[in-house]
Amino acid sequence: MIMSHPAPTLTWDIFCNVIDNYGDIGVAWRLARQLRHEHDQRIRLWVDDLSSFARMCPALDSACPRQMLDDIEVRVWPDPFPEGIEPAEVILDAFGCQLPDSFLAAMAENQPAPLWINLEYLSAEAWVEGCHGMVSPHPRLPLKRHFFFPGFSQGTGGVIAEQGLDARVRAWQQDNVAQDAFWKTLGVPARQPHERRISLFSYENPDIGELLHSWASGSQPVRCLVPEGRILADITAGFSQRALGAGDTIEQGALTLHVIPFTDQDRYDRLLWSCDFNFVRGEDSFMRAQWARRPFIWHIYPQRDSAHWVKLEAFWQRYTLGLSPAARQAVLAANHAWNHEQGISASWKLLESHLPELQTFAARWPHTLLAHGDLVSRLQRFIEQQR
Repeated sequence: MIMSHPAPTLTWDIFCNVIDNYGDIGVAWRLARQLRHEHDQRIRLWVDDLSSFARMCPALDSACPRQMLDDIEVRVWPDPFPEGIEPAEVILDAFGCQLPDSFLAAMAENQPAPLWINLEYLSAEAWVEGCHGMVSPHPRLPLKRHFFFPGFSQGTGGVIAEQGLDARVRAWQQDNVAQDAFWKTLGVPARQPHERRISLFSYENPDIGELLHSWASGSQPVRCLVPEGRILADITAGFSQRALGAGDTIEQGALTLHVIPFTDQDRYDRLLWSCDFNFVRGEDSFMRAQWARRPFIWHIYPQRDSAHWVKLEAFWQRYTLGLSPAARQAVLAANHAWNHEQGISASWKLLESHLPELQTFAARWPHTLLAHGDLVSRLQRFIEQQR
């Protein structure tokens, strides 16, 4: 019998630039918490924008440059970087952020040098398997940078998921009392018979007015929950004709739209778990929608070189493999329409006719994701192999 041993407790420095307001720090914070609480790692998290971080983590003091939060040391990442910081045993730069030169020099002076890992963006593209685990020597210093690619196949780094996550989701979705209490905290009525609940978290999208008008003119009662954020201006321009803020409600035809406060990660997860369909954006909410066991549409972060189109297509081609041809085409068309900002109303109507199949499929998808282990467990095994 082969006995497994817990990974040794190591010190970590995790660096994160807040680029997409919440997506990058959302992933970094989930990673830090899981490493600390499930694997007993000692974490120091460096973040260059504590204000954005504080919006999704209200317990954080954005004016405090050094603090303990959830048993994790959170430090502001200043420019210039302070001298005399002793590097941890594991250095992780999230999404290719550039480490300070002084810190790199300090890393090079340590013997042995810290294990340096670049956590890349999540992708379903085929080339990821070939690049996962590759090593790049520093051009001047005696340091090696290891590339760790999250992904959806055995040959990648996997995806972030806390222990027992799927069981908690299923328990929540069977607990109507807990859900009603949650809706009450948001100022939203309890679910009504035959009502469809949809969460809408998106980048700017001028096509939103068309989608909302189609829901309002339909026969299906829709209650739409919109976290306060960047899409409100487009809702004003294309639908409400008045400025909106947290706590506002609009009723038009079959649609009731609630603007809810931007919230922390745990409460946002419960929002996704409680809805019938979710619109999400970026990377963090994109992954949490998959754990929610509900159908969803993904607004991918746009890139200047249009690389996001390939990334979008790669995921949906993989995700939809188990669907019927008609349902698969409906999912692909709806995501293309939403991301190209045109034709979402017609695409939604087509998608809507396949929702029962999509719901059944979405409930099975988490088991596929965890077939080869979660990201943090794979990361721990990767580190053991390098030491």
